Amino acid sequence: MERALLPRLCRGAVRLCRAGLRFRSSRGAEEGAPRSRDPLAFLPGAVRASRTGQELWRAQQDLPRAGRGKERKAPSLPRTKGSEILFGVAPCGLALAQARRALFRLFLKERRGGSVLRAELGLQAAARGVPVLHVPGRALDMLCRGRPHQGVCLEAAPLPFRSLRDAEEPRPGDAESGQRLWLVLEHVQDPMNLGALLRSAYFLGVDRVVATHSNSCPLTPIVSKASSGAMEVFDVYSTDDLQGFLKAKIAEGWEVVGTVSRPEDVEDVPVISCSEFRWDKPLIVVIGSEGEGLSLETQLQCQRMLAIPPGRALHPGIDSLNVSVAAGIILHSICSQKRRHGD
Repeated sequence: MERALLPRLCRGAVRLCRAGLRFRSSRGAEEGAPRSRDPLAFLPGAVRASRTGQELWRAQQDLPRAGRGKERKAPSLPRTKGSEILFGVAPCGLALAQARRALFRLFLKERRGGSVLRAELGLQAAARGVPVLHVPGRALDMLCRGRPHQGVCLEAAPLPFRSLRDAEEPRPGDAESGQRLWLVLEHVQDPMNLGALLRSAYFLGVDRVVATHSNSCPLTPIVSKASSGAMEVFDVYSTDDLQGFLKAKIAEGWEVVGTVSRPEDVEDVPVISCSEFRWDKPLIVVIGSEGEGLSLETQLQCQRMLAIPPGRALHPGIDSLNVSVAAGIILHSICSQKRRHGD
């Protein structure tokens, strides 16, 4: 019986739909309105609206793309050959103030009532003879490839590593002979980590930073931004012979200590907690890359290895710290021992 009723119900539904369509058509004719050509005109309003929305969306996709592209396209800004783009208030401001590299143009975001900081940077650049251009925000986005520029970009020559020969020369602000502290970076390739390491080293009072020249990140605008501009005021040196450099410093009476996240991975070198270390002679702290740590050759040059004891039992995979965080903890533990003036 149920099978017999199903065809009847379907035929009845079709008759009702046709009747509704004829009723709307005749009603429109009586009122003088044109007969609707929409075969779904008798459907509920929500359904019709959905259909209309889809048609509108399709129509928008068929609009000429050239017109919309002209509205969104940022102006093309030619670059000086061999230049790079610094971005962010701190890196650009410190690069202007220090003038350690050639400076070509300062780009400021055009805006009514711009910020006081950007106005000051414009005056500073003009005083140094650096052209100042006010450009749309989209142009700045293209210059720094979408990175956070804070409305400021600076076209400048790259900042190279300094020669290690220059590192031996004393400079104003260097610590006394017994409290000298150098940070050595082996194969640190992540620019964000390198920038954070430079920022911590500068803040905590490290005298020199030396990086391996090969397999290390260069001093890029990303490094400068991650360092909050410390790279613009803090010299970074490089060496092609890390083991030879460490041997020479040990012969001069320096102590060389490495860092390790897993003490069980170290052989033939004593490992102590960084809180147990006592700083009583010129010191070099060697930091390795986050993934590989120190090479075996460099470990064997270290007189001791420093580790940060964890505060709990750790799960595999999260049993170490970010390299810049670990370096900050170790450097603070060491630098907190620095003698105060007059002690």
